[in-house]
Amino acid sequence: MSNHPLFTMPFAKVYPLYVKKAERKNRTKKEVDQIICWLTGYDQAGLERQIAQQDDVAAFFAQAPAMHPHAAQIKGVVCGIRVELIDDTLMRNIRYLDKLIDELAKGKAMEKILR
Repeated sequence: MSNHPLFTMPFAKVYPLYVKKAERKNRTKKEVDQIICWLTGYDQAGLERQIAQQDDVAAFFAQAPAMHPHAAQIKGVVCGIRVELIDDTLMRNIRYLDKLIDELAKGKAMEKILR
């Protein structure tokens, strides 16, 4: 999976899709940012810098300060695939973020999302 087109897509193009998905379900950009920062270890300024730099998704995750130690507790299905069974680390991290945003959009409480 190391050559998936998603890996080379600018994170700045993916980010607004996460925000839009959350806002359609009456959630906020602030909550999306909180989830991204929790998962990746970026602070708000670092997240904004990454978006402004137009780095691709692979670089966004590669430069992340530290994936949250509880990220492995994220379980479930995204795009028909169980996230905990994905072998490729980058794709698994992307799907972790997808799963957390899905949970936000489904109305799950932040305390439960941020395990």
